[in-house]
Amino acid sequence: MPALAVAGATTAATAGLVAGPPIASLPIGEQQAAAALASFRQSCPGLLRRDDVSGLTRREDWRAACDAARQVNGGAGGPALAFFQQQFEAVQVGDGKAFATGYYIPEIAASRDRRSGYDVPIYARPSDLIDVDLGQFSADLKGKKIRGRVEGTNFVQYHDRTAIEGGALANKARVLAWAADPVALFFLQIQGSGNLRLPDGGLMRIGYDTQNGRDYTGIGKLMRDRGLLAPGQASMQGIVRYLHERPEEGAAIMRENRSYVFFRELSGGAVGAMGYEVTGAVTAATDPKFVPLGAPVFLSMDRQDASSLWVAQDTGGAIKGANRFDTFWGAGAPAEAIAGGMSARGTAWLLLPVGTLARLNAGAAAGGATTPRR
Repeated sequence: MPALAVAGATTAATAGLVAGPPIASLPIGEQQAAAALASFRQSCPGLLRRDDVSGLTRREDWRAACDAARQVNGGAGGPALAFFQQQFEAVQVGDGKAFATGYYIPEIAASRDRRSGYDVPIYARPSDLIDVDLGQFSADLKGKKIRGRVEGTNFVQYHDRTAIEGGALANKARVLAWAADPVALFFLQIQGSGNLRLPDGGLMRIGYDTQNGRDYTGIGKLMRDRGLLAPGQASMQGIVRYLHERPEEGAAIMRENRSYVFFRELSGGAVGAMGYEVTGAVTAATDPKFVPLGAPVFLSMDRQDASSLWVAQDTGGAIKGANRFDTFWGAGAPAEAIAGGMSARGTAWLLLPVGTLARLNAGAAAGGATTPRR
């Protein structure tokens, strides 16, 4: 397909679209399709309720596909695959060049109460953290939000990682539990949810609640740029090993990521940004400005395990821009091994309800803001 990239694009609608191949020509198996259908069906209430900030779809665009999804039953003849072939069309956003990483549900040692060996706080949302919807103040800022706190009569940035680790949240945030290892907690924050293995063998599940509003800095790239990681050490496992072997230097490196995540206790499984439970090898985190939350995406990558049909049910602080994906792999050692080493490149095809591209083309021809192309 022709390369297409619009400099400075801030949404999929301004990045440009290219019509993709027929869904039937994509190498999607019935098992993949059935798993993706279950997650898509789960996402339908959100698709029909949310405003799509990518600029590609309207709520009503999804109604026919969601109605059809409820009618699909298992059985012979590939009903799930036929569903996607009949209800969707593939489009390429921008140049379509995709990059995918992986995330999983980690398990770390922690205690509900502070005790010897467990002294790293895992915080709930602070009482003084404020979300501001800038769209309430200007139509030009619709869809943009910031987080911060009030200091006197000023609204200022919220405390960064260094300040929080230094005690800035005293009397402002409840401690859900106490972790045994600061490096393990750091990576649990990156994953966004996890399991806490308690001293008595019990399990406490926690999930992402909010974040301090500071920009995310990937320490893996930072360490590679500084020559701290030898070839082959750039995986999550290699980074963890380096941080553990050099505790003081490791603490300083982690503090260069000023972003800090706050958690809440969960009664069920891990929940994504749409509010639904995420599914291993099916759910992907994306940037909602370029992929509608709840939309299916087919990734054709240089890693076979990442080449599959995914459903955009989550977001992430580091997952920004067109064709950037973070694939979810579930819990356990196999999931950790895949997610920790995931770095795949290839092509992404966004699946949109049939007729979407024609509508966007008609809007562009009439002087609309979108820039789709065939």
